[in-house]
Amino acid sequence: MDFSLPFVANQLSYPTPSPSSPSRPGSPNIESPISVLASSRAIIAGVLTPATIVISVQTGKILAVLELIVPATNFPQDTSYVDHSPYVLLPGLVDAHVHLNEPGRTEWEGFWTGTRAAAFGGVTTVVDMPLNAIPPTTTVTGLKEKIEAAQNKCWVDVGFYGGIVPGNETELKGLVREGVRGFKGFLIDSGVEEFPAVSSSDIAKAMAELKVGGNYFSELGLTLTPYQDESTVLMFHAEMIPPISDSVGDAVQSSLPPLSPKGPLNSYSTFLESRPSSFETYAISEILSLAHLAPKLPLHIVHLSAIEAIPLLREARASGVCVTAETCFHYLSLVADTIADGDTRHKCCPPIRKRSNQDGLWRELRNDLDPSIATVVSDHSPCTPSLKLLPRHLATQESASTAHADEDTVGDFFAAWGGISSVGLGLPILWTEATERQISLSDITRWCCQNTAAQVGLAHRKGQLAVGFDADIAVFDDAAEWIVSKDRMLFRNKCSPYEGRKLRGVIKETWVRGRKVFSRQHGFDEKGGPHGELLLERRTTGETVGSH
Repeated sequence: MDFSLPFVANQLSYPTPSPSSPSRPGSPNIESPISVLASSRAIIAGVLTPATIVISVQTGKILAVLELIVPATNFPQDTSYVDHSPYVLLPGLVDAHVHLNEPGRTEWEGFWTGTRAAAFGGVTTVVDMPLNAIPPTTTVTGLKEKIEAAQNKCWVDVGFYGGIVPGNETELKGLVREGVRGFKGFLIDSGVEEFPAVSSSDIAKAMAELKVGGNYFSELGLTLTPYQDESTVLMFHAEMIPPISDSVGDAVQSSLPPLSPKGPLNSYSTFLESRPSSFETYAISEILSLAHLAPKLPLHIVHLSAIEAIPLLREARASGVCVTAETCFHYLSLVADTIADGDTRHKCCPPIRKRSNQDGLWRELRNDLDPSIATVVSDHSPCTPSLKLLPRHLATQESASTAHADEDTVGDFFAAWGGISSVGLGLPILWTEATERQISLSDITRWCCQNTAAQVGLAHRKGQLAVGFDADIAVFDDAAEWIVSKDRMLFRNKCSPYEGRKLRGVIKETWVRGRKVFSRQHGFDEKGGPHGELLLERRTTGETVGSH
C-alpha cells in the first residue's frame, strides 16, 4: 500500500503542504489540524501491533489507525509527530469505580487530586460513586451540586453514578435523563448515614422504575439475547449477614467486635473470619431472586471478592439473568496471608481474602468462554489517615499528629475506616502480576478499558484505539520498575497498602481526547490547566463493542 505524503494527506482529507512549511516534529503546533503518535507496539483491536494513530486536534477524536509505523516525512511538515517506540500505546484506562468524595468530604479526596492521580496512571476516564460526597448522588439536585463542584477541576473525563436508597425511587428516571452511568445500592450498612442500605422491597421499587433495557451485554461481547429500550445498569455492594452467623453486625466501615472474638482485634485473621464469603453469596442470592421483576435490567455486582459467588453468577447467566461482576486490583494482588498486625491500610469490605481465593478470581477473569467477572476497577475509597487508626510505626506524620483519642483502637481492624487507595496504580499493579499469571497487555486492556467502557455505557467512544473514538491514550513503559512512594501517590491522602511495593510498568504520557495532560518527564500541563469533560450524555442503546 502507498504511504507516501499525498496518499496519507488524501486519506485524512488534509491538503499537502508546500515544501517551505516549517517542521516541528514532536512538538504541538496549533496551526496543524492533526497530531500523530506512533510506536512499534500498540494494542489495536486487542492485538499487539505496530501502529500510527492520527488525531484531530480540533475534535480530539482518532482520525486514522494504521497498523505500521508511518514515518514523519509522510505527514505535513507542521504536524506534531512522536514515535514512542519501544513503549506501548494503550487505550486510556476507564476506572469504573472511584470515590472522589466532593463536595462534602474534600479532606478525603476531591476532583482535582483524584483525577490527577488517575492521569498519572494512564487512567483517562473515571466514574464517581454516589456516596461519601455530601450530598450523595441520590437526587437530581444532588447530582447538580456534584457537577457544580467538579467544574474546572478534572484532569481526566469524569462520569457519575446515581445511588439507590430507601424512598428515592421517584428520582431515578430523572437521574437517568441527567446522564448518570448507572445506579448503586448497598445491601449492608454503607458506613455513612446519608447513604442507608436498601431492603428487598426497596430494590423491587427501584426495579419497577428502571424496568428498561439496553445493549449492555452485547457491548461486553457476551451471549445473552440483546434487547432494546432505555439503558442503565443496577449495581450492588453485595454483602448481607446470613440468618445464622457469629459475626459482628452489618456495618461496612466500623463495628463492634464479636462477642467472642477468635483472636486479637488488630489481627487481620480475626477481621477476615468475621466477614466470611457467605456474606457475599447470601447477598448475591437475594439480588438474583429479584431479577425476574425486571428481566431486561442489567445487574452488576461491584467489588466481588469471594470465589464462592462465581457458581451463582454462572448459573444465573446460563438461565438468562442479565448479571455481571467486577473485581478490584487489591483482590488480585494483596492476600490476607501477608497482612501484618494493625496494618489497617488493607481494610476494605468485602475483605481481602486468602491466596487460594485470589487464584480463583484470576481463573475466572481468564475464562474466555463466558466470564462472570468482566471488569477490573480500583474502588478507590480514601479517607484521612487518622481514620485508619494506624500504629505509630505505620502512621504518616499527619495521622500521627491527629491520633485517635482512644489508644485501645489503634490498629483495630474493626474500628478503622475501610477502603483502599489506589486510583492510578491499577495498570502497574496488574502488569506486575503478569509473569506469574501469564496475562498480556491485551487482557488488561480488555478488563480495564474496553469492558469498563461498556459497563458505563461509553463503549462507542472510550476503551479502544479506533477511528472515531476519543483519543484517550496511555504511553506505557512496560519494562521499567519503580517503588510506590508518597510523592508518587497523587491522591490527596498518602495512605495506601501499596506504599513501599515495587511495581512494574510506568506511564510515560497520558492523553485525554487528543491533549497530552501528563508526562513522566515534565509533569502536568499546569499552564493549560484541567480540561476533563463531565460525561453527562444519556446512555443509549445499540452499542455493540465486544470484549473478545
